[in-house]
Amino acid sequence: MILDGHSPDSIHQAAARLRAGGLVAFPTETVYGLGADAASDTAVAGIFAAKGRPSDHPLIVHVAAGAAGAEAVARFAQPLPPFAELLEKAFWPGPLTLIVSRQPGVGAAAAGGQDTIGLRCPAHPVAQALLVACLAQDVPGLAGPSANRFGRVSPTTAAHVHDEFGDGLMVIDGGPCHVGIESTIIDCSRGAPVLLRPGGITRAQIEAACGERVRDPAELAQPDPRASGTLEAHYAPHAKVRLMDARALQTGLDVLGAEAAHIAVWSRSLVKSRSQRVLQRRMPDDAVAAAQQLFAVLREFDAGGARLIWIETPPDAPEWEGVRDRLRRAAAAD
Repeated sequence: MILDGHSPDSIHQAAARLRAGGLVAFPTETVYGLGADAASDTAVAGIFAAKGRPSDHPLIVHVAAGAAGAEAVARFAQPLPPFAELLEKAFWPGPLTLIVSRQPGVGAAAAGGQDTIGLRCPAHPVAQALLVACLAQDVPGLAGPSANRFGRVSPTTAAHVHDEFGDGLMVIDGGPCHVGIESTIIDCSRGAPVLLRPGGITRAQIEAACGERVRDPAELAQPDPRASGTLEAHYAPHAKVRLMDARALQTGLDVLGAEAAHIAVWSRSLVKSRSQRVLQRRMPDDAVAAAQQLFAVLREFDAGGARLIWIETPPDAPEWEGVRDRLRRAAAAD
């Protein structure tokens, strides 16, 4: 069931369902999330069951903006280190997740049983309206991984979510997501900012905001906390994804010639196929636009019957780090 996210009645219905322990898919600026009351381990268990996701793979908790959101952060998290407070001030609401030390006795299921928890304040107005309505229902925050089957392509429209779960799931429609890939994840639990997952907010922006160098996980001796969307194989369509440069891509199309079939191509460079059965889409030259389109393009190729998806490797530039990360993980899937 898809409801209009701009209708107060829809928001009220969704908040009531969440208060009762149910699941609701909701829009954020990154992707659509599959939401449940983050303070209820029983409700959160419904997310893991619906997605087919391992229960030790943690979820991100979404909180409202402003003073009410600050109270929610304090309920789920221990006091934030100063650099994390600077990041919160600079980028919330927005596509940044902070991994922080968890308050004992709350959010254990959402945290995958860890002593840390991921928190985010989404910028999407429909998400904020829902979070505020949930606070009125004594739901302090929403655990909200991407609203798709575990390991598969994230949804960026309400229709994508409906395709995954059917009429049985309430979906709040807030239109297409304008960022298009999941949030940047920064671990703040070990005394320094550590990049666990790249996204729309870049390393340079993080460093400028908090005044510290962003570390890579390999630089720290302690093990990383488990975090959402960081498995080696993830974000995968049903078709097999292969990354290659433009020359290799054109060579492959030339070798297959007019007999090529069940192949889809997403490239910045102009490549040509003699087969009318090859699906081709142009990848934007701009990293932000490419991120917006990425998951929708992969879903389109799956729907078009592609068995192989050939993608031109994105540029090795900082602004493309999030797109490269998602494509690398998609290509690693069997």
